[in-house]
Amino acid sequence: MLHSPWIAALLALFLWWFSTGAILMTVRRADKEGAKARLWAVLWNLPFLVIGGVGFVDTLANDSVAGIYVAFLSALALWGWIELAFLTGVITGPVRQPLKNGVPEWERFIRAWGTIAYHEMLLAFTLIAMVLLSYGAENQFGMWTFAVLFCARVSAKLNLYLGVRKINVEFIPEHLNHLPSHFRIARMNWLFPISITGLSVAAAFWLGHVWAAEGPADAVGYALLGALTALALLEHWFMVLPLPDERLWRWMLPERPTPTQAILPSEDAR
Repeated sequence: MLHSPWIAALLALFLWWFSTGAILMTVRRADKEGAKARLWAVLWNLPFLVIGGVGFVDTLANDSVAGIYVAFLSALALWGWIELAFLTGVITGPVRQPLKNGVPEWERFIRAWGTIAYHEMLLAFTLIAMVLLSYGAENQFGMWTFAVLFCARVSAKLNLYLGVRKINVEFIPEHLNHLPSHFRIARMNWLFPISITGLSVAAAFWLGHVWAAEGPADAVGYALLGALTALALLEHWFMVLPLPDERLWRWMLPERPTPTQAILPSEDAR
């Protein structure tokens, strides 16, 4: 059954939903108990980082169906721990204050980058390490999984900075309440069509390789990447469409106040 690319795509969908909810739940519970609890949440989940790294390296020479799944899960484990470290405030950036009104655009960009700098550099370092380790390897699906997540994240953050119609701040932890002040509400920005086109082409590329795959392992790997890229595309559309995507996880999280920092509107949104 796990040899089916359809099952692989459904598994990617479930893991995207479940892992996102699990991280949000962990952060929300730790957020209610203070900074020490957030730090301990990151430390207690260090095994995911270790297991992800070991699993990724161990599967580089294993191009079986099982090896593809383990590589995919390993990349998700690495990504999930780094995201947890960011959302708990353990690894973010040097800027932790809300953006003041009236700052020039160059300063706004530098301050926005400063809110996430350490986290983004850690992601980039991890991706570079995975690219170097997987160069010439038989199983590169773990590296490509992390690369898809990384590129989609960079695209999403740039779109939030430039301005989109809908920004969901419901899941931002209290200690990161300064982040929404660096976002912008706008009808459209120049990057969004490029992001949608790029993700659409990437998803079509992966899914096209499913049908052209020489064996079940490659078909499963490309199905996982295709589904993950399609989900990243969907998340981008959530930024402009009035869809209640927050309901996917709201029911499983304890209540908390909505962040109070304002989101900066752009001129065309006023």
